[in-house]
Amino acid sequence: MMHYDLICEQGHAFDGWFRDSAAYDEQAASGLVACSHCGSAKVEKRLMAPGIPAKSNRGSGQKMVSAPADPRLAELMTMMREMRRHVQENAEYVGDRFAEEARRIHYEETGQRGIYGSTTPGEARALIEEGIAVHPLPRLPEDGN
Repeated sequence: MMHYDLICEQGHAFDGWFRDSAAYDEQAASGLVACSHCGSAKVEKRLMAPGIPAKSNRGSGQKMVSAPADPRLAELMTMMREMRRHVQENAEYVGDRFAEEARRIHYEETGQRGIYGSTTPGEARALIEEGIAVHPLPRLPEDGN
């Protein structure tokens, strides 16, 4: 994971975590990186010093930083929770049999119904390549890391 100190065109400083530098570049170019204070998508990386701990600091724990919450983020999280709740109330949980059940439904070996469960990324790709519509449920903060 890459940690960047960021600054928007209005001078608001905040930080962000990205899979790697390419992920930051891709998200920034798509306008997906926005200021947590004003919402501006005109964001740049700030000059940063490398975070190399001194020997005496090792094992002392990691410092955490927080920035003002973007109200749009709270709205997005609410929508994601509502979507998850809707799926859970209106579809059948099939656990790790998801890929098998999705194929059975698609090939009309069983009745049409909404299902949800888990599968591997490789199986999900295979389902999509077969023309079977699947959509990942978003991970929520309460799901853990």
